[in-house]
Amino acid sequence: MDTTMKNDSIVMVKAYDFALRIIKAYKFLNKEQREFVLSKQMLRSGTAIGALIKEGEHAQSKADFINKMNVALKEANETEYWLMLLKDSEYIDEKCFLSIHSDCSELIRILASIVKTTKQNNKN
Repeated sequence: MDTTMKNDSIVMVKAYDFALRIIKAYKFLNKEQREFVLSKQMLRSGTAIGALIKEGEHAQSKADFINKMNVALKEANETEYWLMLLKDSEYIDEKCFLSIHSDCSELIRILASIVKTTKQNNKN
């Protein structure tokens, strides 16, 4: 983790670390596997998660915050899809998939919880 991230929320740190893993996977897939299409989709959605969380830190309203977290959740779900395709098409092996998929699943759970809790708190 970069030192500029030390004051960020746990979800932001996890998303940033995940984005770094996604970038490394993208580089590997391009250089070693010569795969360019699926990996580019994975790169786009996998790095968007943290960007949306960061945007949410300065949301204009609770509704804007919920929207940013919802879109981050959708990007995490999309990233999971690309990871599954890369595994099932044998561009990444099971061990690599399980490692990075675990981080992706954790982000999905955290973001879903943030959205649910914020919506509930917003009703009160």
